[in-house]
Amino acid sequence: MSINITEADEYIRFNCIDTEDWIDSDDERKTRLMNVAARTITRKYPKYTIPDPAVYEFANVLSVKFNDTLKNAQNGVTGFSVAGISFQFQDVQKDIDKMIPQITLDLIGEENGVKLRLRRIGQAVL
Repeated sequence: MSINITEADEYIRFNCIDTEDWIDSDDERKTRLMNVAARTITRKYPKYTIPDPAVYEFANVLSVKFNDTLKNAQNGVTGFSVAGISFQFQDVQKDIDKMIPQITLDLIGEENGVKLRLRRIGQAVL
């Protein structure tokens, strides 16, 4: 894994849909986001080779999840109003491991010849 900002910028610009928070970030924040993404993925999937695009995808997700507005929700704010416009937050995910998107797992899977899936635990009625 040899992640770098220039490659991440190019990858995210051409492969991700929601890019504004990443593009608006300074290089120091981008480095932090990539470090956290790489560390989280490596800790969760230690047996696998992690390709750089998997880190870039997850770092971009983190840039959205920890943008200025959602940062309030991460810190427990449930809503606020500005000049008559209300914002309400619901069920904000705080566990970074659970923010890993399926595309990141797909990229890791392709690199390692395995299929990785997000585990969703639901309720079953018998």
